[in-house]
Parts: sequence; C-alpha cells; structure tokens
Amino acid sequence: MQVTADGYVATPDGHLDWMAPLNDDAEILAFIDHLTDTSDTIIMGRKMSSEFHTYWESVPKESPEYTFAQKMVNIPKIVFSKTENKTNGKNARVENGDLTAQINKLKSGNGKDIVAYGGANFMSSLVKANLIDDYYLFINPVAIGKGLSIFPERMKLNLVDSKTYKSGVVINHYQPIR
Repeated sequence: MQVTADGYVATPDGHLDWMAPLNDDAEILAFIDHLTDTSDTIIMGRKMSSEFHTYWESVPKESPEYTFAQKMVNIPKIVFSKTENKTNGKNARVENGDLTAQINKLKSGNGKDIVAYGGANFMSSLVKANLIDDYYLFINPVAIGKGLSIFPERMKLNLVDSKTYKSGVVINHYQPIR
C-alpha cells in the first residue's frame, strides 16, 4: 500500500496525486515483481476493480510494462462487492459473501500468498477484521496533512524489514502483533 509520510493513503477526497512515480526506480519495480511472483491470488474492492482491469488489460505489447501487465491479467482476481455480481476483468470473479469468512477460506487453502489491492475502504475492512498477515507500506516522501487512512484504530506492528529506494520511497514490511 502506498502511503504518505504522515500515514495517509489518499487525500480526503480520494486523490492520489501525491504518489512518487515508481516507474523510474528499477529496484522498486523488481521488488513489486517479486511480491507478485510469490502470490497466486489478488483480492480487491469493487471501487478499484474497473480501473485496475482497464489499466493492466490495455498495456500494449511495446510497453516496458507489458510482461508485468500480463502477470496482473493472468493472476486470478477476486473482487469483493456488496452491490455488484459480475466484473468485466479477465481472470476475475466477484465475491458477495462475508469478507472475513471468504478471506479465511482462501488463506486456509494451498498455494502462494494473496495480495490485496484496494482503496482506503477495502483495505480498512481487511485491517479491521485482522485479515492481513504482512503489511508492505510504500512510504512516499510527502506529507499531506489530512486524508484517508487504512488503520481504523490503534494497532501494534512489528517491523520485519525496511529499505530506502532512490526515489525517496521507503518500503517498510510489518507484521501485526497479535
């Protein structure tokens, strides 16, 4: 999850114009590629899904992003929604059931890791239900003063690893202290 130095994931109105461009940082891209390769399922909220599918499915073959885009298209995706019953994304399905029950069912199965992509509301739901085992926070070198957070209440985290990249982004890997 990309966050500001003061802990927000979006401006109060949901804008992300504060994010550092990561396309010029080969080390970060390699790390994101690694995280993707260690997973076999992507979960996301309804609000993010259409932009996610549209972006990754439209990357042209000539683009330097094409190989990674194909990974994003080919990995099975589950869109959690209370209002939608279908999605137009390739290799994607909609899940309308109880979020906690469905995620725990996924986690109990065999396979690789599950990666969560989403906005503040979806991620906050996962945090509140204590469904996240590892947090990778991409801390951008900017403070916005106020905004949306994924942490609805105080939570203790254990720092597993931290690395600074040339873009100024620091990636902190945390695990919740349960």
